[in-house]
Amino acid sequence: MNAPARDTAAAPGRLAELRPLLSELMDLKRLRTPDHPDGLAAHGFRRAWAALASGVDPGAVALQETARAVAAVKLGGLDADVLVRAGLSPGDVARVLHRGLDAVAGPLEPDLRERLSLALTQTPDAPHAPPPAFVERLVHQPRAGATFPGRARLLVPPQEGHADHCYAVAVGAVLVSSRFGAAPSLPFLAGLSHHLFNAVLPDAGYGGEALLGDLLEPLMKRHTEAALASLPVRLSKVVRQALMLTGNVDSPEARAFNAADALDRALELEAHARAAGFTLRQAMEDLELIHPGPLRAFGDDVLREATVWP
Repeated sequence: MNAPARDTAAAPGRLAELRPLLSELMDLKRLRTPDHPDGLAAHGFRRAWAALASGVDPGAVALQETARAVAAVKLGGLDADVLVRAGLSPGDVARVLHRGLDAVAGPLEPDLRERLSLALTQTPDAPHAPPPAFVERLVHQPRAGATFPGRARLLVPPQEGHADHCYAVAVGAVLVSSRFGAAPSLPFLAGLSHHLFNAVLPDAGYGGEALLGDLLEPLMKRHTEAALASLPVRLSKVVRQALMLTGNVDSPEARAFNAADALDRALELEAHARAAGFTLRQAMEDLELIHPGPLRAFGDDVLREATVWP
């Protein structure tokens, strides 16, 4: 029998209920808008670090960013700023955002769903501090792909950046936290910060890092410390505490973070596999590419006449 510290869930089987939502969160890495050409995940990463550097409570940032990410699964770039700019009233903006959240929040525990719903429309003071300098480095530092010593690298385009991965892990850690009986704040921070050293060190993956041998850990520690030293003292202290969750599963919070990290790495590649295997039949039948409405019959006739789709 496994020791309690190795239990994968407080309630076995519950992670499977979250898988569809966690899978769809991968899309935020590749959804781009004119306002956010690096993608919605990179934008969330910047926004989270700017809020933290400005002194916003990490627990509030964790809930706000997770709520925004979950709503964006269906709404994409239609966030509060865009909807206000487009001319919607504050009440209409709130209704749209809550529809986005509610569309995918069914698998979440009622308490977490309620907290995310409240956080979604809270309007914290706009951060005055810019994101720390390492944030832009992580936005533009690509992930290595899947590597293993002695085997060829598996690299699938478009490459995700470290900000993409860290943001997805941070949000995922909040979503799985209740499965482990964990408070979400520290797992969220661990997700945001567990690759600080890659702001300086390009990612060589497991295969490349193995060649560094005993040089790897001191390098990682040195550059993590340099990034932490650039943060306000209070924030640096809590990020250090969060980073203690990495490399072990000795607490509910550590299990929540490490579960989200493992899930993101696998689901990222699953997203690429799903895209590579996509067929026109899925577009026409599963996604109803010619949408229901007054023009559907005409569209179907056009595709049939052009022998595109029977």
